[in-house]
Amino acid sequence: MLNQEVHDKVVQAFEAKFGAHPEIVSYAPGRIEVLGNHTDYNEGYVLSAAIDKGTFFAVSPAADAKVTLEALDMGETYSCDIAEVAPIKDGMTWANYVIGTFNWLFDGNPAAAGKGFNAVFGGNIPLGAGLSSSAALEMATVLALAAIYGIERDRTTLAKIGQKAEHTFAGCPCGLLDQASSLYGKAGALVKSDFRFCRFENVDLGPTVAFMMVKSNAKHALVDGAYASRRQACEDAARYFADVLRKGSVTHLRDVTMAEWVLYRGGLSETTAKRAVHPIGEDERVLQASELLAKGDLKGFGALMYDSHESSRSWFENSCEELDAIVDAAKAIPAVYGARLSGGGFGGSCCLLVDPTAADAIATAITKEYKAKFGDEPTCSLIQPSDGAHLI
Repeated sequence: MLNQEVHDKVVQAFEAKFGAHPEIVSYAPGRIEVLGNHTDYNEGYVLSAAIDKGTFFAVSPAADAKVTLEALDMGETYSCDIAEVAPIKDGMTWANYVIGTFNWLFDGNPAAAGKGFNAVFGGNIPLGAGLSSSAALEMATVLALAAIYGIERDRTTLAKIGQKAEHTFAGCPCGLLDQASSLYGKAGALVKSDFRFCRFENVDLGPTVAFMMVKSNAKHALVDGAYASRRQACEDAARYFADVLRKGSVTHLRDVTMAEWVLYRGGLSETTAKRAVHPIGEDERVLQASELLAKGDLKGFGALMYDSHESSRSWFENSCEELDAIVDAAKAIPAVYGARLSGGGFGGSCCLLVDPTAADAIATAITKEYKAKFGDEPTCSLIQPSDGAHLI
């Protein structure tokens, strides 16, 4: 089993706390975003992958109406009655991802569950790395609780339940990328997502490459308003293009071409125009990259990753000095085919497409450059695309 040691640690902690073996254990991986940055909520396209690190969620029904959660990695326990489930504003806010998912699994009426549950969770996704540890927790939660309560939902519906929990309990207006990537991942393949129609397919990556995540030490947080302001700018731009282009047929930036942006950008504020061009260009890069991957053109694919990062840096302005330094260092290494920030940005990690046989040399070279500039060392991890969330 992948991450067997983490699984065993979670199960043993459950047994120690609740005095019995858990009835259900689920697993959900984190994700890397390979191309298609901030396109999910613009109803666009994304290439992503489930990673080989994730979260285990061990659970059994409670004898009463109490929910008891132990966050193994945090060393904290949270408890509430199912009739009192509500967003946590202060203190143990990590519980929002679990109780929010529980809340929406029951359509906002968790008291309908009748009984509560006892759960322990833990994982090995680096926190703050932009690898979506929150979505992994949501997907592990929703799979396990659906099994416990005998609720049947398709995977896309489960993904949307986790997304709604993040919106309403955690306070982050995320798209569906993180949850869908965690659920639809496949070993050795990327997940190609079409967020207009919620269609997800796997695209083989090939055996000769892997990804390297390079975690900067820049603080990564999306709930501080930076994500929300970018999303708002995209929505404002979409409304503008609907007026000047084709009323009724333009609902999101997915419907706008780069040529149309060039022609009509003058009607937008400078900041809104800059924000809008990023997801428009990303959609075009994802479609082009899918064609290149089908031909086995890894260098062409990697070049689009570099283009994507430059767009993040210059237009969307969701990069930072640390992430830029990692990408700039990667460009000088022949065994790195492409690199870009991964996820929401504003800190976190970069995703590199690499020759896995050169992983140690790549990590050494990037660490040397990063340390010379910032005085500390990034964390470099070789990542293999892996299977999505499932019950153990």
